[in-house]
Amino acid sequence: MDKVVESAAGAVADIPSGARLAVGGFGLCGIPSVLIDALLAQGADDLEAYSNNCGVDDWGLGRLLMAKRLRRMVASYVGENKEFARQYLSGELEVELTPQGTLAERMRAGGSGIAAFYTATGVGTQVAEGGLPWRYDSEGNVAVASPAKDTRTFETHRGAQEFVLEEALVADFALVRAWKGDRHGNLVFRQSSQNFNPLAAMCGRTTVAEVEQLVEPGDLDPAEVHLPGVYVHRVVPLTPEQAADKRIEKRTVQA
Repeated sequence: MDKVVESAAGAVADIPSGARLAVGGFGLCGIPSVLIDALLAQGADDLEAYSNNCGVDDWGLGRLLMAKRLRRMVASYVGENKEFARQYLSGELEVELTPQGTLAERMRAGGSGIAAFYTATGVGTQVAEGGLPWRYDSEGNVAVASPAKDTRTFETHRGAQEFVLEEALVADFALVRAWKGDRHGNLVFRQSSQNFNPLAAMCGRTTVAEVEQLVEPGDLDPAEVHLPGVYVHRVVPLTPEQAADKRIEKRTVQA
């Protein structure tokens, strides 16, 4: 029951090249930066990542991207990373852009044993009809495009409505960050850092959580727990310095 691993390096040591990773965070908020750095040092490459975005050029998943460790990315937003755009447009990176709510539900479904689901999001667009450029070649031509997806009409409270089939995401490993966690893997996320973290954790076959505050079993009020320990396999306690090292994605100031 004690899932604590003393080092981030030890927690990611068995992640192989070619693995599928679900990574929590939104922008730079709630990202598992310590685990990402440990994976960078570990050396695994040819990775496929499921995450809302790919960090920025020098932080978060952007560090793996800069080292060309990512082969494919399933994300909903990639606008803050110039290297991401360069690799995508030059044919070095495959990208499956997914509506944000759909991405969240695909992760949740993967952790809930739901193989696929129908959603109205994307109906009448290339999300459903296919043709979204997943990968370009070196000349800027579309080398791999998204396939068409199954659509069906269902009766709803609005009448007959068309829906598109989306498949769940299941990752080999999930990397997340929590504010508090106990030795059994029960996690509490602080404010907006909850974002994609519980969903990413749910869809990982092996989930690794870095926690800013490690507490003992029984210290957490069950009503406060955002993610039960059944979804978490390894817990890495952070040092105060690691917990405090948080970057700002886009700094703004007032006059």
